[in-house]
Amino acid sequence: MSQETLNVPNISCGHCVSAIESELADMDGVASVKADAATKTVTIRWDAPASLSRIRDTLAEINYPAQP
Repeated sequence: MSQETLNVPNISCGHCVSAIESELADMDGVASVKADAATKTVTIRWDAPASLSRIRDTLAEINYPAQP
């Protein structure tokens, strides 16, 4: 299982947290998602078929792009 914490500067409120967590949790292979508005981070745990690039792409599609 892989895990990564991404910096997502667009997180500003509980709605942002809910949107990110629900969208990423729906991806095949994602085991857990924890977004935090205070630290502007998203921590994800996943197995295949999910991948870090797919997770980053999904965040960008929903207007919460992760910083490199």
